[in-house]
Amino acid sequence: MTIAEKDQLIEDRVQSSRMLGRNKSLVLHGGGNTSVKVREANLVGEEEDILYVKGSGWDLETITREGFSPVRINHLKKLARLPELTDSQMLNELVTHQTKASAPVPSVEAILHAIIPFRFVDHTHADAVVAISNSVNGDEILKEIYGDTVIYVPYIMPGFDLSRLCATILEKELTPEKRGIILLHHGVFTYGETATESYDRMIELVGKAETYLAEKKTPGSTVKQYKLPGDFTSGLCALRKKIADVAGFPVIIKRADDAKSMDFCNRSDVAIISRQGPATPDHVIRTKRLPLVGRDIDAFAREYSNYFAEYEPLAKDRKTMLDPAPRVVLDPVLGVCAIGKTVKDATIVADIYDHTIDIILAANAIGGYVALPARDIFDVEYWELEQAKLKKAGNLPPFTGEIALVTGAASGIGKACALSLLARGAVVVGVDINPAVKDISSDPSYYGMVVDLASEEGLISTIQQTVFLFGGLDMLVLNAGIFPESSKVSELAYEKWQRVLQVNLDVNFRLLQEAYPCLKLAPKGGRVVIVGSKNVAAPGPGAAAYSVSKAALNQLARVTAMEWGKDNIRINSVHPNAVFDTGIWTEEVLHSRAMHYGLTIEEYKKNNILKTEISSRDVSELVAELCSHVFAKTTGAQIPVDGGNDRVI
Repeated sequence: MTIAEKDQLIEDRVQSSRMLGRNKSLVLHGGGNTSVKVREANLVGEEEDILYVKGSGWDLETITREGFSPVRINHLKKLARLPELTDSQMLNELVTHQTKASAPVPSVEAILHAIIPFRFVDHTHADAVVAISNSVNGDEILKEIYGDTVIYVPYIMPGFDLSRLCATILEKELTPEKRGIILLHHGVFTYGETATESYDRMIELVGKAETYLAEKKTPGSTVKQYKLPGDFTSGLCALRKKIADVAGFPVIIKRADDAKSMDFCNRSDVAIISRQGPATPDHVIRTKRLPLVGRDIDAFAREYSNYFAEYEPLAKDRKTMLDPAPRVVLDPVLGVCAIGKTVKDATIVADIYDHTIDIILAANAIGGYVALPARDIFDVEYWELEQAKLKKAGNLPPFTGEIALVTGAASGIGKACALSLLARGAVVVGVDINPAVKDISSDPSYYGMVVDLASEEGLISTIQQTVFLFGGLDMLVLNAGIFPESSKVSELAYEKWQRVLQVNLDVNFRLLQEAYPCLKLAPKGGRVVIVGSKNVAAPGPGAAAYSVSKAALNQLARVTAMEWGKDNIRINSVHPNAVFDTGIWTEEVLHSRAMHYGLTIEEYKKNNILKTEISSRDVSELVAELCSHVFAKTTGAQIPVDGGNDRVI
């Protein structure tokens, strides 16, 4: 096989894998796997049969050539003939027989891909096939649909045992007329000599299952339109707090309140049909054993403990690895609530459960939904390979699972604050009247809102939307404000005075009031940081409205710190000065001010005791640290960020 031929086969593999990945009814968030077999020469010129199989952590929808792990096929076939092999031993063999050390860890189903005697192999967790397999008499229905055109493999947990079982079955049953393999309660394998042949067989087999279900589909419900109550924020924050307390860490909640989700949560039998177990082994790992119906977190945790007790002593050494908090909550008011440590984790859970609802409803329409037995679910949930992943994922950024709201985030100090908090793992909602706030980060943990906070309606919706999107609020950075042009007190228009106090003081007062119910339910305690000004301690002429508004805000912060300490909310202030990388400091303004003091621009920028320049990031890093454990026992503090100012000192 020439290099060009090999490269073309791998390119075909990449493209057809992406086609499968784009179909969410086939694979979700890293689920499924694909492979291609090629021959290539090693460093000493020997030709070897190599399996390029999807690597762990890669998503079929976006996979590239680098996402496939090259493993020596002959060794994989030898492994398949062993009488037994632990999963950790298997993983070691896969990694040590790769031909590229920098490649990702091969799929745990690499051995199974190797023993299927076709060049291309595709594996999906197709919703339609899983729905039928997870229904009463599902095995018989599948045989009715496919007859002798596929090979049927009883459920066994992914890994070596599955590969060994399939090796035995394929040796006896794989004939030319077989178009694929159905793994009961798991998914579908198809194969072919070309990427197109394997892909087309997958679409054909899944299409037959979809057609069968379409013919059996029951009419959708015609329930009333669901609306969140006006005080939903407290309820959602309280739910998040309870989950976090049981889990032992803060969490993000992604809600689904579309018609399908709300109908499902409001079914009279939801407590029965939703609690049979996850649809596939992959769903067990992501969403845990079963959802919580309602909001009784304590009862769920007790149930989880009883679940472990049933499997003692097997569970004894492993029960501390996973917490007893739910990953899915089904609530008639809040809808489907998906829980994760990060936005990405919560989104994956939400997407998987969206498909789980489809599977449950489809299975229900053809006789009833029946998932894996509890013992099999336990084995997957506490699979040694998954436990190893949990240990590796232990070192997360300090603000993981926490939610911050930053006002005035479109530029300058506000933008820097948003980025500093993001860098520490927080989910950040940036708010500004400037549309640029939407574009300051492409990180999925950032959400920009264009809002006029001077509007009462906009102000209230900002807090509600933050909670609606992510489940709560932990940190509030009050940075938004206006600095009007210089004006003497005798010449200051009353309307301008009122406007400055409204934006710099009244808006922040109302934000504090609206945020309070959420902040006192923050799992690690609420934190507020006020971005004040040097003018609080050292006002200057011509800045009466600004100086008064910032001084009043400073007093508000001090009083609030005293009142909210009992709720484990700490409030601190930073007082920046001469931060020149903000919008108000144009080259023209800088030049004018430097000339006024008889200094060069560079001298003016460093006109402080430490002779240093202050940047927005200098301020934002302090703001972020004030929210960290470093200042866990500090509230009511005022910290200058000005390089030292003799009038302040």
